Amino acid sequence: MSVIGVWVIGSVSDEGVAEVLRAAVESSRAPRPLAGNRDVSGALAWWRDRADASMFSTSATRPGDWVAEDDAYRLNDFLDGCRDDSGQVEALRDAVMELFPPEGDEGLFAATARKASPFSALAYALGPDATLQLPGWFGDFLLDSGEVGPRLREAEEALALTGSRRRDVVERIHAWMTGLGDDPGHDAEELLDGPLRVLRHAARTGQGVAGHVRWY
Repeated sequence: MSVIGVWVIGSVSDEGVAEVLRAAVESSRAPRPLAGNRDVSGALAWWRDRADASMFSTSATRPGDWVAEDDAYRLNDFLDGCRDDSGQVEALRDAVMELFPPEGDEGLFAATARKASPFSALAYALGPDATLQLPGWFGDFLLDSGEVGPRLREAEEALALTGSRRRDVVERIHAWMTGLGDDPGHDAEELLDGPLRVLRHAARTGQGVAGHVRWY
């Protein structure tokens, strides 16, 4: 059975988030599962050492696609391991997502991929230092309206790419999506543009933002 990786980001009102967090505290759920405390220093040092090298080789049987090497699986395991998938945290993610605007709204971004996490594809493409400029903890975050502006500026440095840098990132996203995933038709450009669109919308409208990495 196939799995679907999802990265969803949506604008949220401060009032709605406060109510969700209040309910989480009252039911003894962790109120903010988005600032992980796992010691990642060793893994980050390894990733930085390998960040400029490709972790994929070209496919001999599928022109234009890629084949994952051992380092790609190692990075994938690290990124997956940074995610808290406990029942309490998943329930809180569900509650926050209920606050998101409807599909098609400027304040909502969602990327999906068969057998691959869109966030992990982006992280591989950007490298560790740019990934750490994104809000939260490896794709999971919850910002109130006052936090959006400062984090938007950092996200713009990481994602507002042009020229050869953007082309290289798009190609690396494609390698991840076809080498580890089964999604040759993904929209790599939207993985760069969509998160910024939601963050800018939230800053412009005085809202907060939440993002979740999920598997279905």
